Amino acid sequence: MTRRQGMLMAGAAGLIGLAGGAVGTRALAEQAGAPVANRAAIEAIVHDYILAHPEIIPEAMQKLQSRENAKAIDADRAALEKPFGSAWAGSQSPKITLVMFSDYSCGYCRASVGDVARLLAENPDLKVVWREIPVLGPDSVSAARVALAAAKQGRYLPLHKGLFAAGRPDAATIAKVAAAAGLDAGQLARAGKSEDVTAEIASNMALAGRLGVSGTPAFVIGGEFFSGAVGYEALAKAVVDARKS
Repeated sequence: MTRRQGMLMAGAAGLIGLAGGAVGTRALAEQAGAPVANRAAIEAIVHDYILAHPEIIPEAMQKLQSRENAKAIDADRAALEKPFGSAWAGSQSPKITLVMFSDYSCGYCRASVGDVARLLAENPDLKVVWREIPVLGPDSVSAARVALAAAKQGRYLPLHKGLFAAGRPDAATIAKVAAAAGLDAGQLARAGKSEDVTAEIASNMALAGRLGVSGTPAFVIGGEFFSGAVGYEALAKAVVDARKS
């Protein structure tokens, strides 16, 4: 990008971010140290360029959103990437960490299970951390509490995989999955009511709120945030980008 293009893009962001339009461009020009005599010309250039190329407005907004996401991720990175018990998989000394917010009642989360498994298989330097945000009703909460109770025992993955494979959870499904993993569902349910499990769910919900998570699944990879079942290709590209950075 040339210096002029950079100035135009910055001016576009200023016009979008500040309702005053020319006021935003003028402020940017002043910050850049442009001579007073040139500011009106800069405003005119930016104005005309935006009218001729309105497609830069959503591009600028997307870039701004990406920057804000990166700031929010960096502020909470330690909390995001620290798993609860055994609620993780992959490398113990990772170069890249993927954080997935999920709900066992979420069909889109279930559809993303294979994508995440493929990423783990293909990237030995990748670590995946799962964060439970049970937002789809009481059965979601019950399943999340049981999974986190299993995580305290080092048995998260069998429950996690089994619950997603079994479909939308209910009491009978949770008990069946726990039994298949060699665990007692009643004991897990009691352990899932503990203060640390309750605190973990509350912490995950707070993290999700600060990142602007509006539904499940949601992913954090490096400095990037993805909402929804974005698919293997998008996640794999983010892993590559994170490794480069």
